[in-house]
Amino acid sequence: MAISAELGENLEKVVNDLVENGRYNSKSEVLREGVRLVQEREARFKELDASVRLAIAEADAGRWLSEEEVFDELEARYADDSD
Repeated sequence: MAISAELGENLEKVVNDLVENGRYNSKSEVLREGVRLVQEREARFKELDASVRLAIAEADAGRWLSEEEVFDELEARYADDSD
């Protein structure tokens, strides 16, 4: 299925430069790579969103550490790393 997209002058120049410099073999290859990168970013956003939702649910259920406990844990962790 063919897709037509208006990239605008700046993005069109980027695509053309990448092909002309031999980084990619075709404009389509550049655009496929761009879509793959967007897919990867969206997957990371979904993972982050799931983590945030889980953390909120844990906090709402009262399963969380106080500020003091967090700082104590961080200080202990980084004190061990500095040896």
